[in-house]
Amino acid sequence: MTRLVLLGPPGSGKGTQASALRDKWEIAHISSGDLLRANVKEGTELGQRAKPYMDRGDLVPDELILDMMEKRMAEPDAQRGFALDGFPRTVAQAEELERRLSVISQHLDAVIYLNVPEAELLRRLSGRRTCSQCNAIYQIHTMAPKVEGVCDRCGGALIQRADEKEDVVRNRLEVYAAQTEPLLAYYRDLGLRHEIDGTIGVENVMAAIRRVLDGMAERRK
Repeated sequence: MTRLVLLGPPGSGKGTQASALRDKWEIAHISSGDLLRANVKEGTELGQRAKPYMDRGDLVPDELILDMMEKRMAEPDAQRGFALDGFPRTVAQAEELERRLSVISQHLDAVIYLNVPEAELLRRLSGRRTCSQCNAIYQIHTMAPKVEGVCDRCGGALIQRADEKEDVVRNRLEVYAAQTEPLLAYYRDLGLRHEIDGTIGVENVMAAIRRVLDGMAERRK
């Protein structure tokens, strides 16, 4: 069983790598953003409470996010392991995650930090488009759809999310720097953090993550 956190600023590639880990290692890809957006789309109580924060690019309060994540981690596919994408975002969330895992005799195995410069993050996020039907992600500069505005996978319309417009992106990065970067020191002190250059390409990043996981497997023997 492998339990990971993928840490990094918005646009660093956490979702792409978590999806690849799900396919290769058969562990759950648990994205706090996807869960929140699903709740907003379905009009749940959580979604209605979270939407104003998301639209501004602010962090959703801990009281809303923690219970949602705990419920998701209890689902059957997560019992084989998980890659958390977009959570935790603050030291307080990380401490509470550690406490809740310890209650069920579990722990995190590693934290993968994808380091990407701010200018590259702005370019990536402002050029991102998401399928309105299946949530597939495209990048108009580097991973464009075959037909502009149309999803290759399902034919759905591609949209630019409100939280990926440039002014909101800048705010998201400021929020990340103020509230999430302290997690780097927190997980470093726990001996869990592994830093990877997030600009070396999707396949090279995946190879670097595999080396971390292979090293973990060797230490367990």
